[in-house]
Amino acid sequence: MAICVLQSNNYIKQLMWIMQHFQSPQESVHDLSPIESFRIPSKEDLRELREEPTDPQAQQEIINSIEEVYFSNDSFDIVKYELERLPPVLSLQELEEYRDKLKQQQAAELERVTSLQTGLQLAAVICTNGRRHLNIAKEGFTQTSLGLLANQRKRQLLIGLLKSLRTIKTLQRTDVRLSEMLEEEDYPGAIQLCLECQKAEQLDVALSKICKNFDISHYTKVQQAYRLLGKTQTAMDQLHMHFTQAIHNTVFQVVLGYVELCAGNTDTKFQKLQYKDLCTHITSDSYIPCLADLCKALWEVMLSYYRTMQWHENHDQDEAAAVSSVSDGSNVIGTEENSFDRSYVKKKLEHGLSRIWQDVQLKVKTYLLGTDLSNFKYDDFIFVLDVISRLMQVGEEFCGSKSEVLQESIRKQSVNYFKTYHRTRLEELRMFLENETWELCPVKSSFSILQLHEFKFMEQSRSPSVSPSKQPASAISTTVTLFEQYCNGGNPFEIQADSKDDETEDVLASNGYESDEQEKSAYQEYDSDSDVPEELKRDYVDEQTGDAPVKSISRETLRSRKRSDYNLNKVNAPILTNTTLNVIRLVGKYMQMMNILKPIAFDVIHFMSQLFDYYLYAVYTFFGRNDTFESTGLGLSSSRLRTTLNRIQESLIDLEVSADPTGTLTAAEERKEKVPSPHLSHLVVLTSGNSLYGLAERVVATESLVFLAEQFEFLQPHLDAVMPAAKKPFLQQFYSQTVSTASELRKPVYWIVAAKAIDYEQMLLLMANVKWDVKEIMSQHNVYVDALLKEFEEFNRRLNEVSKRVRIPLPVSNILWEHCIRLANRTLVEGYANVKKCSNEGRALMQLDFQQFLMKLEKLTDIRPIPDKEFVETYIKAYYLTENDMERWIKEHREYSTKQLINLVNVCLGSHINKKTRQKLLAAIDDIDRPKR
Repeated sequence: MAICVLQSNNYIKQLMWIMQHFQSPQESVHDLSPIESFRIPSKEDLRELREEPTDPQAQQEIINSIEEVYFSNDSFDIVKYELERLPPVLSLQELEEYRDKLKQQQAAELERVTSLQTGLQLAAVICTNGRRHLNIAKEGFTQTSLGLLANQRKRQLLIGLLKSLRTIKTLQRTDVRLSEMLEEEDYPGAIQLCLECQKAEQLDVALSKICKNFDISHYTKVQQAYRLLGKTQTAMDQLHMHFTQAIHNTVFQVVLGYVELCAGNTDTKFQKLQYKDLCTHITSDSYIPCLADLCKALWEVMLSYYRTMQWHENHDQDEAAAVSSVSDGSNVIGTEENSFDRSYVKKKLEHGLSRIWQDVQLKVKTYLLGTDLSNFKYDDFIFVLDVISRLMQVGEEFCGSKSEVLQESIRKQSVNYFKTYHRTRLEELRMFLENETWELCPVKSSFSILQLHEFKFMEQSRSPSVSPSKQPASAISTTVTLFEQYCNGGNPFEIQADSKDDETEDVLASNGYESDEQEKSAYQEYDSDSDVPEELKRDYVDEQTGDAPVKSISRETLRSRKRSDYNLNKVNAPILTNTTLNVIRLVGKYMQMMNILKPIAFDVIHFMSQLFDYYLYAVYTFFGRNDTFESTGLGLSSSRLRTTLNRIQESLIDLEVSADPTGTLTAAEERKEKVPSPHLSHLVVLTSGNSLYGLAERVVATESLVFLAEQFEFLQPHLDAVMPAAKKPFLQQFYSQTVSTASELRKPVYWIVAAKAIDYEQMLLLMANVKWDVKEIMSQHNVYVDALLKEFEEFNRRLNEVSKRVRIPLPVSNILWEHCIRLANRTLVEGYANVKKCSNEGRALMQLDFQQFLMKLEKLTDIRPIPDKEFVETYIKAYYLTENDMERWIKEHREYSTKQLINLVNVCLGSHINKKTRQKLLAAIDDIDRPKR
């Protein structure tokens, strides 16, 4: 390559020399401009040529046009070759064309040469750096490795030396002891000691046996033997090594047994696997039994260690007592040595607690993370949590550990499981809501969520057990540790048999009704009027005719009986549906998981809030959303409720019909966390006037939501107790801005019924036919009042009919009556505002009509004061105001519409205000109305 580059350069230079020395006879060098003179291209020329946009294909053709003879060898005479090629007659134009061609060839070749040179330089740098790094690695790693090997070799030599020294010390002490025995003529003891020395290796085997099944007599003999050999400290070192090995062997054998059992063959390939890889072969069916057996086996190892420590504590106390009773100072050195050994053993055992527990945690963590638990059944996953919770309790009693390793591993599995579980539950909730017919679920009047087995864990303060719904008959005292409880037998990880009694629930009323005789009579009383007092019957009839009620019955008696008209039972049985009950059960399951595993408390409470949010949003969507009525300004959705509904819609409701294929991954993930908006079942009819536009279904839906909110209020202290301090504001906001708004949903839901139940338009037509510019005071009210009251009586009758299906709570009936009365009063004002001409006597007639309406209305309802009563009276009385008073009145009463105010001014024109005053008042109205535009 280098030869080719040199030849190419020589070729170009010689061609340039030829071009410079051979010019046309017709031209002299002085006639050529400097630009046209023949020369070797400078760096600037070449740069310009290179900077020009080139076509790679054209450039390659230029390079290919160079004759191969120029690349033959170094001895090739290019000048001679070019001279021989010159034509007999030289032409400047041909030479210039030839020069341009040479320039193009030169630029193309130099560009390739430059690129090649740059590549070679870069390769040289890379090679240099690579060699330098290899040298560094060679020196660093090799020297370090050799140093480590040397240090390890020294360590092994020192360990061997220490072992030899201990052996020498043991032999020396054995020799001394043998001499003492021979002097004391204790020949059997000396022989026994020799035999023990010969079986020193067997002692180690005997020591290892106590790791799984501690036996006091066996361990006592082993310790006596080690003490005779002077290897008390060595025994402790060996003991911890055996416990560590026992943990490893135990978990491996347990898991291996289940893996081979599920594999169904005797293949030995599993025995060669690492424990971590072996755990991944556990099937879902065998996961829980294997976990239980794993914890049971590890419990036996830890219990053996616990009993070992107990043995040493008791032994130390006995030795200390013996030393204090025989303190003659004759053997001070031996006593000090024994004290040192006891201190060493004690510290070694205490230090071993955390080491052993750490080994246990790591083994169980590996098992936990070896299987994906996201598709487990809820009860199975709760069982896993319960077992791990019990294991963490063991760890806390064993060495005071908080089990961070187990906490983190089970937290990961729980969050992963819970996201999948919650997503499925939300989809099920949507399905339930879309198929819900909003029929009453008949529960007993004494129903409480604590009666559901999902909430049984709240009835007592308990330590975690193997199953949340399976409690022993007698609660175990919290002062007794598991090690004390199971020290002499049993295992805390034994799977309990299902307790049928605990899971039975007695919350539903028999045949849909309470079996209580008192409540049966309530239904009987309602269905038959044979026991209804005659006075009450006559009072109802009298109200129809417009006569005064019987005076023998007090107002309070009437009120209490009217209230009972809308109550199906004498007691207030909860109003809820099957869907409500399912949501409550879900909340109980969520709280079970949260109670067992507090680190995921925030995630669980967040998902619980979504259950309530979705239920609230569904009830509003089905029964409360009606833009026509809400636009009246009375619609009655508070700003807090609207904010809550908007938040739920933005954060939880998936409003898109189909996923956008061009959407980002983040958007797709966000949509995955959302749920489609629910749709009301086609079986629910809300358009029939006979059923008061689905009032029964509306009551069941809305009051079941209120009941659900009450249960969340009841659970708030429990949720607050487990919620992390940093996340408590979320819980407080959820309760203050969402749970507390449930009762506010009553207004928009029942407003729709009130707006349709009474024909307000017909009343406006009747009012339009009334002559208001009468000249004398009337003593008889107008017919539209009777028509309106008849509408209210019919509404009362249909309300009674609905209450036969569903108990209508007093707050609900009050809201319904309040809405109807408000709409009626506002319709009256609207009718009065449509009047074109009105006299003072006409205004008096308006007051007479309204007072008659109020008097009859008070007999139908217990609501006091009558809603919007002042709204009507104030408007009627405004007719009599003077000019200045009316102007001030207009500015103060912005609750009236612009039309109503203008009509009031126009009607007063000619009576006590003139045109100039009229213009002034209309200008004041316009000023009030301008900010609204």
